[in-house]
Amino acid sequence: MDEVLMVAAEASSVTYAQRILETWKKQGRKVHAFGVGSQDMEDQGFERLGKAEEMAVVGAAEVISQYSHLKSVFDRLVAEAEKRRPKVAIVMDYPEFNLMLAKKLHALGIPVVYYISPQVWAWRKGRVKTIKKYCQKVLVLFPFEVPFYEEHQVPCEFVGHPLLDELDERLVDDAGYLKTHRNQCGIRDDEIVLGLMPGSRRMELKQHFQIQLDTARILSKKYPNLKVLILTAPTFSKEKMQEYLEDFRLPYILLKDEPFRMIHLVDIMLVASGTATLQVGLLKKPMVIMYKMKWLTGVFAKIFVRGTKYFGLVNLILGKEAVPERWQSDVNPEHLASLVERYIADPDYKNQVLHDLGQLRQYLGDKGATQRVVKALDEYLTK
Repeated sequence: MDEVLMVAAEASSVTYAQRILETWKKQGRKVHAFGVGSQDMEDQGFERLGKAEEMAVVGAAEVISQYSHLKSVFDRLVAEAEKRRPKVAIVMDYPEFNLMLAKKLHALGIPVVYYISPQVWAWRKGRVKTIKKYCQKVLVLFPFEVPFYEEHQVPCEFVGHPLLDELDERLVDDAGYLKTHRNQCGIRDDEIVLGLMPGSRRMELKQHFQIQLDTARILSKKYPNLKVLILTAPTFSKEKMQEYLEDFRLPYILLKDEPFRMIHLVDIMLVASGTATLQVGLLKKPMVIMYKMKWLTGVFAKIFVRGTKYFGLVNLILGKEAVPERWQSDVNPEHLASLVERYIADPDYKNQVLHDLGQLRQYLGDKGATQRVVKALDEYLTK
């Protein structure tokens, strides 16, 4: 039985990690995986030393408040790796934690494969030196990442984006299916559906959700046929979301479902920056991207994020501000409402955005990313 260390601490990463475990199981591979992951991964036999839902923190202030817990998980992973000597460690996103872990594992002689690498091509490019020093290989999601890593002499392989494997093609450009799906959810044909995606981390929920609800309130005064769809992230329960909705009097639907199926229902999305923007973009839904950090975290972000004009993943990939993105002081209900309203009031603008979003897929490779990842890992495992 091959021991494999896996760290998937983000809401998006746990889905892709889960697909790897499922593929190994289908292949009949004798692999025991342990590390950081989700309850769904644990249900498949993954041994959780750290819980993804407790570790998905962002920003200096939140990291400081969670430091002792994060350090205890980190120390346990290193101790278990030293004891068990896994054949390979697969680290996913979560760069501050994973790059420190890679350094420790490298010192133990354990090969580290970085899958879903940090966006070093966009910001904090200096981290590529750390990746080169401590990781044996990087499995990249976007074709334009390959020349960047090759330029820095980092072994890498383009596997494509695993999101495409999650995408049901009926959810793209099938007006009949959309009408049926919306009617099943109690949405009338004349309603404008505004989707709210505040984020998958606790701090994001705290920083974003109330602002999003207030934005919807402003829009409803002008558009009485507005219906609000609140999309619950995998890391939260509907009960947790309900805590914010006691005084919310607009017509709304609180939904927890597979992300693409929820996004399918909306006309316009107000979304926190992250992988969710790519999911929204692939379904060609007009969106406004937002992100608000605590003041101290925002100061650090301004220092570290250099050499890039955008922070929204969709805009980074397309190389332009295809959809509006706002952060910090610009994230206020009045401003966000005006940006959302432009999609309703200006059909030409909306059509241009839809055209731009239609270009996204060409940057993401073909379906079958998980199969390619598993094949790339074969060299480390017993045949």
